[in-house]
Amino acid sequence: MALPSRKEIDSVLEKAEGTLSLAANPTPLQKLRWDICQKFIKFKRQNELSQKELARMVGVDDAKISKILHHRISEFSTDRLISLYGKINPRMKLKIS
Repeated sequence: MALPSRKEIDSVLEKAEGTLSLAANPTPLQKLRWDICQKFIKFKRQNELSQKELARMVGVDDAKISKILHHRISEFSTDRLISLYGKINPRMKLKIS
């Protein structure tokens, strides 16, 4: 029995529920987007918020916050992610190095 190809594995992972991982060789933009999601997760945990409470703070529905918390952000532009994170951290500063 042959192992599935990487393409087949990626196809299954895209359809699977749960948190997506960062690509093996991520671009700087992918890293930035991943880091923004991680900041949402950290904020939620540090403030002991439910998903519903976080969604309310950010001004989106539960399903959208769930996507952010699980790194399923293909429907979000980077500007949108930054804007949403700015609602919970208005003193945020972007640093490009």
